Amino acid sequence: MHLRLKHFLYSILFIISIAFGSKLYAQEYNPIPVAVPSLEIAPDARGGGMGDIGAATMPDVYSQYWNAAKYPFVSSSAGLAVSYTPWLSKLVSDINLVYVSGFWKFGNENLNALSASLRYFSIGEFNIFDSNSDYIMPVSPSEWAFDVAYSRRLSETFSAAVTLRYIRADYSVGDDEIVPGNAFAADIAGYNESYVYLGRSEALLGFGFNISNIGTKISYDEGTTSMFLPTNLKLGASLGLPLDDKNTLSFSVDINKLLVPTPQLPVEGETEADKQKRIDDYYNMSPIVGIFKSLGDAPGGFKEEMQEIMWSVGAEYTYNNQFSLRTGYYNENEYKGNRRYMSFGAGFRTNFMQIDAAYLVSTAQSNPLDQTLRVSLGFSLDGLRQLMR
Repeated sequence: MHLRLKHFLYSILFIISIAFGSKLYAQEYNPIPVAVPSLEIAPDARGGGMGDIGAATMPDVYSQYWNAAKYPFVSSSAGLAVSYTPWLSKLVSDINLVYVSGFWKFGNENLNALSASLRYFSIGEFNIFDSNSDYIMPVSPSEWAFDVAYSRRLSETFSAAVTLRYIRADYSVGDDEIVPGNAFAADIAGYNESYVYLGRSEALLGFGFNISNIGTKISYDEGTTSMFLPTNLKLGASLGLPLDDKNTLSFSVDINKLLVPTPQLPVEGETEADKQKRIDDYYNMSPIVGIFKSLGDAPGGFKEEMQEIMWSVGAEYTYNNQFSLRTGYYNENEYKGNRRYMSFGAGFRTNFMQIDAAYLVSTAQSNPLDQTLRVSLGFSLDGLRQLMR
């Protein structure tokens, strides 16, 4: 690979890595490298306003990313949503995520749902120069994914879903040595909601899980080197408390664990041959083997394995099922990425549309994600039909 092209590819991956970890120098720092890390970005402002939570929150049009199994419990029979997130806005102005999702319920008693989403992550524009430092052309690398899910309500309280996804990362610059990477993945999800009595109030209790991005590896050099997708296990719980006829307060928690093997750190006295074998063994590992190894392969043992668990907590206050205020906190260990931030959000809903906004405030020093804004707009097709009558 030409030096400038290799430098270009590494520059892109470095920029993306900043978005998922701001501490790059500590000896103990051992984050898990993944391809197409934009798949980890929560796209919608409702979940973003509660600390990036959504595995078991109240089902809505944005559920495709969090847990597609929630769709059979959505009150509307169909919906469409679009979200926009400027990313790393403190550093650059042309990195952003655009996300579109929708669903349609069908069958007897609307027990089934089909849903889909398209995400496009622009990594900005780069200028390419030749070996003489002469300008050649601008390039705009990007990552995108398209998925389709089928979900079904299996009982009064439980539903399940399967999602199929096509992923493409295009860092190519017109040279055969850097080519677009393609991958296929699947999600398996489940969701349960039931009512419980707390005193005199009937509260909505939700539990959900989503194992996402189970699939092939991806390569940018025609298979010479292959990287793991961000396979992830997400578990969540939520509790919605009606304060009275018009006021509702809900609390939610999510935990996440990347099902990707942890890189093994260098050992004292390691030879170059041993080093190369360690690296080759890691990147030659199959995705399925990697999922099982990820549950107990951290070099630091149980302590480091626990550091790989990310968690978030959030709350949402809703008045008259129209106005919402949200807040949350997301925590990732400082040695595994150091994403730690508070989030705040608000939403307004009518019978045919909803608009949500979220704002992120970093609690970790020098975090480029600080002051990230997300905006989402959703539509209920049932409400639109009523409006047009």
